Amino acid sequence: MRKHWLDNIRWVTVLIVVIYHLFYMYNAEGIVGVVGKITSMDVQWFDTFMYIVYPWMMVLLFIVSGISSRLYLENHTNKEFVRSRTTKLLVPSTIGLLAFQFIQGYVNMSLGGYGGEFDQAPLFVRYLIMALSGTGVLWYIQVLWLLSLLLVLVRKIEKDHLWKLCEKTNVIVLILLGALVWGAAQILNTPLIVVYRFGLYGCVFFLGYFIFSHDEVIERMKKWFPLFATVACGLCIAFCIVYFGQNYADVPINRSPLFTMFAWFMSLAIIGGFARFFNFENNVTKWFNKRSWGLYVFHYLGLSIVALLFGKSETIPVWAIYILSLAASFALGYALNEIISRIPFFRWAVLGISKKKPEKVKEIEGNDNVQG
Repeated sequence: MRKHWLDNIRWVTVLIVVIYHLFYMYNAEGIVGVVGKITSMDVQWFDTFMYIVYPWMMVLLFIVSGISSRLYLENHTNKEFVRSRTTKLLVPSTIGLLAFQFIQGYVNMSLGGYGGEFDQAPLFVRYLIMALSGTGVLWYIQVLWLLSLLLVLVRKIEKDHLWKLCEKTNVIVLILLGALVWGAAQILNTPLIVVYRFGLYGCVFFLGYFIFSHDEVIERMKKWFPLFATVACGLCIAFCIVYFGQNYADVPINRSPLFTMFAWFMSLAIIGGFARFFNFENNVTKWFNKRSWGLYVFHYLGLSIVALLFGKSETIPVWAIYILSLAASFALGYALNEIISRIPFFRWAVLGISKKKPEKVKEIEGNDNVQG
């Protein structure tokens, strides 16, 4: 049977990412690279949403990607896996930058206020700069592609011995693995671009592959969901109280024990909860799941365009800016997905849909129709 709970985690988390970016764009917590605070409030309490979701949302998606990789590899060879991931991950995050995402790069640079030196540079140089600046949310699939290549090497070495051993993982081990996640969060972090956290995301990706791909482990997590959920909620409250008003996305907060433990236990709670209560499919879930990848790729463009046109100038009421920004994120995200997925070259370059065999991309990382 298909693991519908895995699909549901994926598209729901993408919706959360879109909403997160709305508050992130107009945050009052001093996080740079966006418009920033546009309200007259002394404290933007609704920014708490960022603290509630940021520590765990990408950790969860990398765990889900690890699980999906295992399920894909049960019916495909390593060579097919590398070919599939190269098309669906590397192509959109490299060729896609040149084919389309340079538009996002231009908007990002306009939001940041690029200097006169950029205008004086040759056209081709400006184009390349805009393309690189358009990486944005695609950092996720760049990291995921590298981890996928590393996974193939690991598989050749361990030959499923470790994977079979991990089937015995119990609740005590799951709790203790939080220490491993914290340790991984301390290493392989890029110094300037804080989202490239190869240690943390690599760790949870491989935990997804080796541990959470076992049905036996998921059954234990379903049983212990109340414990994980209680601990996660407690850590969430503590994290918001301790760090609200500070830059949660950078050191030292994003490497703190509270950050990583919150991320870990919330991921355990969500996986256990969705496997227990949301392992179903209907017309609504199918609709969102089918379009989650396109929404992820394109949503930030609509948001940033509104921020550039109205957020920076504040020519309309603040409440209207928030509503228009969110509406543009979804409307343009879904519209571009429908349009570009129908154009042969661009569906390959921007969305990673095979030129030879167009597929309905149903997962955020563009995986095939994985069966559990």
